Amino acid sequence: MSAFVTVIALPHVHRRASVALGACLLSFAAFWVAQRAAEVSMVDLMVYRAEGETVRAGGDLYALRATESQLPTTYPPFAALMFTSLTLLDTAAMRTLATAGNLALLVVFVALALRIAGHTRVASVWWVAAAAVWCEPVWTTLRYGQVNLLLAVLVLWDLSRRPGHRWPGLGIGIAAAVKLTPALFVVFLLVTGLVARKRHGSGGPWLRHARGAAAAFAGATLLTAAVLPYDSWRFWTRMVFETGRVGHAEETANQSLRGILARLLHTPEPGAWWVVTAALAGVLGLGVAVAAELRGRRAWAVVVCATTALLVSPVSWSHHWVWCVPMVLLLGRTKTVAAGMAVVFCSYALWWVPHGPGRPELRQNGVELTLSALYGGAAFVFLAVAGVAMWQNPGRNQAVANE
Repeated sequence: MSAFVTVIALPHVHRRASVALGACLLSFAAFWVAQRAAEVSMVDLMVYRAEGETVRAGGDLYALRATESQLPTTYPPFAALMFTSLTLLDTAAMRTLATAGNLALLVVFVALALRIAGHTRVASVWWVAAAAVWCEPVWTTLRYGQVNLLLAVLVLWDLSRRPGHRWPGLGIGIAAAVKLTPALFVVFLLVTGLVARKRHGSGGPWLRHARGAAAAFAGATLLTAAVLPYDSWRFWTRMVFETGRVGHAEETANQSLRGILARLLHTPEPGAWWVVTAALAGVLGLGVAVAAELRGRRAWAVVVCATTALLVSPVSWSHHWVWCVPMVLLLGRTKTVAAGMAVVFCSYALWWVPHGPGRPELRQNGVELTLSALYGGAAFVFLAVAGVAMWQNPGRNQAVANE
């Protein structure tokens, strides 16, 4: 009887998935038209291409100033090594492929986020992707031709696989070699393993995962050092410490704690205030992430860790916050909070304040300060909800189950 019911239900399931797919494709098509109508520059993609050309020409990677905005190279040299592939395409083809690739990555990102949260309906993937493409972090990622979705997919793919899989940590390690912020996931896995070993005598799965991520990062970095010794030496001994190369801390687009404090204190460099605040946020965020992981709530653990990384990073541009998509998904049961979070990331409100030449962000009033701190504020709300959820619903401990 149950098999008969399943067979009867299949056409209905396929119909819902087809409708959702159609809605997603229509949304993506409208998005594509809107992006072209806005004549987006994809400026970061052009910088990536210039980095690849510099590597191929044997030039000085960190002396590069690309595009009319004279933007410098800010990523580790492994990223530039990857970007050499962009030089194989003409500019028009590169932009088209980058947009299509990012849209495909968005679908994969949503699918992985839903899977790690325990939702497996195909129709849900299409509906969420159709809506998520219009939120500000995703829109801006595609507008600039950024790599945020690629890095998020690498991390989620790595952490959504079953225990015992081959090459644990590969995705996290490669993501951290491209951009340093995902390296906090290595710390998260290491701390989780150490806590599990102290409490239960074994933290094997997490420690193996941390070692794998560290090895992948080291392998990519050492490979790059062999190919680009001068650029690697310059980056790891000097450029990695020059956070000012990325941009002014107080810029509206900087939604990290450092940016929020710079605007709040009306200073281009919040100094010790940021160091102390970021340290506290890092400890608290990692504490919640580790607690969630040990209670078998991996979805919460992963997104809490990502959110913490964005908060404590010296610079977290608004387009880095593509992790808002799984944030909203996890908050789905608390509809009011989830709706408020969706409004924050879809309203583009942080751009309603004065910004641009003249550094007006240093002279913001109370309302403007609030609007330009929306992402950071939403992150703290999410961390608070996650902390309460771990305290009220501890679940079962996974220290042994994950062995």
